Amino acid sequence: VNCEQKQAIATIHLPIHHRLVHSLIRERSNATMMSKNVSFSAVMAVLLSAPAAAFMPSSRPSHSAVRKSSLSMSAALIVQNKGGGHGELGFQLARTLQSNSKITSITILQDEACNDEKEPFKSYSGDIPDVKIIKANLSDESMTAESLQSILGDSSYEYVWDNASKKPEGAGKAICDCAKSWNTKVFTYVSSAGMYQPNGVFPMPETTPIKESAGQNLFDNYAVELGLPLVSFRPQYIYGPKSNKNDYIDWFFDRLCRGLPFPIPGDGTQKVSLTNSEDVASLLASVLDNEEAAVEQRIFNCGTDKLYSYNEVAYLCAEAAGMSKDEVAIEHYDADLFGKATFPFRMTDFYVSPDTAKEKIGWAGPSHDLKDDLKWYYEGYQARGGAEKDIAIEKDYEIVFASKSSFTIGSIYDKYLNIDIDVSNVKSLKLDLKK
Repeated sequence: VNCEQKQAIATIHLPIHHRLVHSLIRERSNATMMSKNVSFSAVMAVLLSAPAAAFMPSSRPSHSAVRKSSLSMSAALIVQNKGGGHGELGFQLARTLQSNSKITSITILQDEACNDEKEPFKSYSGDIPDVKIIKANLSDESMTAESLQSILGDSSYEYVWDNASKKPEGAGKAICDCAKSWNTKVFTYVSSAGMYQPNGVFPMPETTPIKESAGQNLFDNYAVELGLPLVSFRPQYIYGPKSNKNDYIDWFFDRLCRGLPFPIPGDGTQKVSLTNSEDVASLLASVLDNEEAAVEQRIFNCGTDKLYSYNEVAYLCAEAAGMSKDEVAIEHYDADLFGKATFPFRMTDFYVSPDTAKEKIGWAGPSHDLKDDLKWYYEGYQARGGAEKDIAIEKDYEIVFASKSSFTIGSIYDKYLNIDIDVSNVKSLKLDLKK
């Protein structure tokens, strides 16, 4: 059959089963002693005289149907907050999803309260130009599914990642309601491990008691009641190259660069999970690797398994800044007396593990390590003017000064604090413990 004859066959508007055609050609070929040329008129005659059942669609999907299914449009919606600890996640998640074959289009529904002159928002146009950005007032308590849909137009989304909602009200409820109407395949929510109430088991498993009244828990409950295919991740302390909240690690460099001691509660052996935002994005996207298992498990801890103690973080920061361990001054203090003060982490152990995600959905684990990342982080700290900025160290002074067993005139804090303390009349306090 030559090209013109193939085109002629194609004009017959009948659901011809391709295997019948192959069979007819094969039989005709055998009848002509395996000739390479098959009579076009003979093929047409057989086709037109075949019983109608031969032209009925097969109950088995053809290869073309399977290809069409695998290449079907799968739109992703990322709901992104205005900034803070989770501020970089939408950007990194969009970058991760761009290389995923399941996702054909990505939209970020961005809280309009973000600062476009700061990271990661100022990098949207340059680093993720193919991602559609739609801005909305996500703090609008009056937002409904109808008003949200009008903002998004006629679009619907097979996959949703909500990195903005704090409770099932206003925009948070509207997002859930829209996802329900879209028949979303997986609804991924970025919750928080901050609602855990530790019971002494570390790393804290997903079954750790939580604060039931926490807004994130109420959001989880509403999504489940609505029948959404919910997957909820509980991240902890996050850092990243385009973060707009750097409080956690900056706390250490703020003191290190000024020659000040680190007031650390307890003995400093408490462990912390500091996770690179790119690893968090990788974990959030891993739901696509096993959607059924992800929805069945529902709750996942989100963090690295490369843990460090508070003391180790201090020493690693010194190493990144080119300082020796001997130059690090740590003042361990009694947390019962001074509380958390300005310390960026909990006073006790408070860390999770990604073991469940590895086991249930096959997450490969983190590709970053705080020890290695601190070098570029310190360079960024300097570029941001971290060593010159004003910092609040009054509480540091109180802790370090009061933790000493004797008074010393003159202090390393003098150049940063305008404090004049008269200790000329200070006398030793004698206690009679027998009374």
